[in-house]
Amino acid sequence: MKSDLEFFVLLAKLGSLAATAREMDVTPPAATRRLAQMEQRLGVRLANRSTRRVSLTSEGELYLAQAAQILADIRAMDESVSSSRAAPKGLLRVNATLGFGRTSIAPLVSRFARKYPDVEVQLQLTDRGINLVEEAYDLGIRFGELPDTRLTARRILSNRRFLCAAPAYLKKHGVPETPDDLARHVCILHRQNDDAYATWRLTRGRKAETVKVRGRLSSNDGDVVLGWALDGHGILARSEWDAAKYLDSGRLQVVLPEYHLANADLYAYYPSRQHQSAKVRAFIDFLVAEFAPAK
Repeated sequence: MKSDLEFFVLLAKLGSLAATAREMDVTPPAATRRLAQMEQRLGVRLANRSTRRVSLTSEGELYLAQAAQILADIRAMDESVSSSRAAPKGLLRVNATLGFGRTSIAPLVSRFARKYPDVEVQLQLTDRGINLVEEAYDLGIRFGELPDTRLTARRILSNRRFLCAAPAYLKKHGVPETPDDLARHVCILHRQNDDAYATWRLTRGRKAETVKVRGRLSSNDGDVVLGWALDGHGILARSEWDAAKYLDSGRLQVVLPEYHLANADLYAYYPSRQHQSAKVRAFIDFLVAEFAPAK
């Protein structure tokens, strides 16, 4: 039964019987027969087949959600029994964002792997939203709080956000003195997910102001917009993690320093479970220690 659940979750993830067959090291006809046998046993059609792709029916979507949860529960049960006193070991699946994952998390995974040679780490980098349970990740690493209440989060790093610009831009266009002044400035826009990226919410003490901004340059990549700010193209909302070294060197300057945006703290998210596996606990503890400020 468990193998059928794993087969179906993999099929839904890959969207192709041929790709699923390759992943499982079986022939495509064998994968097709397996799906047909599952449908015959359940008495419902789980997927619609085309020449290259499969798409889940409504019954298939329901089966997928429950299959993913059952597999997660089985994995949690096994880990809670076997890892309470054991050293970290086994497969650890981690998801992080593209840029930050490549530049910051990947080097930490390298050091973690040396410290815990019995842990096999799969690091998947993506900026899209993820479902940790359905996609079988042990944890996700993201800036900012996620709205999924089914997850447990541990803060890895405090990370303030503020407005900044290159001195050359401010010399040419002037320094804004109030949030209202931003409407007359060129701003660089960072598009993330479905956020209202052209609306900045600034706080000063208990007072909050929402400002609609405009700009000719926008991107969904944080390194790209930071580079444009360094080139003097406008005012940018950025976090201290990204901008600190440029503020220290003088290449960027804080704008409206008495105002702040919502923090972009770094969190490790994982499915809520009573018993956390040794490998997940070790990796999160490792991240907290690595990101701890130097004393």
